[in-house]
Amino acid sequence: MDVAQRIKNLPPYLFAEIEKKIARAREEGKDIIDLGIGDPDLPTPGFLVERMCQEVRNPENHRYPSYRGLYAFREAVASWYKRRFGVLLDPDREVVALIGSKEGIAHFPWCVVDPGDLVLASDPGYPVYKIGTLLAGGVPLPLPLLPSNHFLPDFSAFPESLLERVKLVFLNYPNNPTSSTAPHEFFQEVVRLAHRFGFIIAHDLAYSEISFDGYRAPSILEVEGAKEVAIEFHSLSKMCNMTGWRIGFAVGNARLIEALGRVKTNIDSGIFNAIQWVGVEALARVEEALEGIIPVYTERRNLVVETLRALGFDLPYPRATFYVWIPVPSGFTSLGFAEFLLDRAQVVVTPGVGFGKYGEGFVRVSLTTPSLRLKEAMERIVHALGG
Repeated sequence: MDVAQRIKNLPPYLFAEIEKKIARAREEGKDIIDLGIGDPDLPTPGFLVERMCQEVRNPENHRYPSYRGLYAFREAVASWYKRRFGVLLDPDREVVALIGSKEGIAHFPWCVVDPGDLVLASDPGYPVYKIGTLLAGGVPLPLPLLPSNHFLPDFSAFPESLLERVKLVFLNYPNNPTSSTAPHEFFQEVVRLAHRFGFIIAHDLAYSEISFDGYRAPSILEVEGAKEVAIEFHSLSKMCNMTGWRIGFAVGNARLIEALGRVKTNIDSGIFNAIQWVGVEALARVEEALEGIIPVYTERRNLVVETLRALGFDLPYPRATFYVWIPVPSGFTSLGFAEFLLDRAQVVVTPGVGFGKYGEGFVRVSLTTPSLRLKEAMERIVHALGG
């Protein structure tokens, strides 16, 4: 029995060998500290857990939800966008609820990409951009994010003849894995190019609220004309520590939102209404949720950057996300350095090449590990590197 060609086209899982090593080390009784996964360790705020307890007891929430999302949730999304970004959204036509932003991102290429269509996907970048494109029959092309350009793509590096054939461009700022940020002027230029060449922009804004030192990330929809060419994905996972709850949303161009909603109505049955009511509460109280999150991540960021700088690593202080993107020492590949830290320090980091070929030369450290364990991991790394 054979599988479909689309499954054969999916790339192999790069981290399989590392995962085997982690499993073997744990079987041997070794104490492994995992700095690889980007899953908040801090609990969901108590006021949201209490709201969930109330809503789950309400029998009205036990029926099938709407695939588009409760109107109250979509209205809460629109209210938050107006308050946070100054962007006006129509809850009926320009907002759709998602079972986490990953689901919407993965399904979006099905809405706009035909077999053979070209898609530019940030590289290094969230693997789902490429995977969703492959499953839709599109052809993903790397959109290089290079340190020489502050991890912003340089569209002038592509011939105009290619840009004219591109159907979709995936962007993500603040960026995973590089933790880089993009100025308003960058989005203005990308929107201008989208109008000129006729491509669609899908912007992943999941990390907008995980920011430091007074930085405030922009939405691409703040740019004039962006709604004509763009859709933006967001989530409650990071800003409210709700990764396991699986609730997100997409906003922007009404035609694109309608197309995504049409895919969803044929594939899933929406988000449990009780969780959507919690989402309404979360969006009304985002600032309150962040009060218990940002100071912790700030302290952890400072610990990682200061420790590695003392070892001679050339590192900026990230302005956003809960990741630190670290250049590997001379003589190592990203995978080789990850294996070195696992063997010598029993610390797991993510090799940059797992996010695309332009991630080679870096590893990603996540700040979503309890602070005492993160401190111990840094001490182990110092010892392993002879610091």
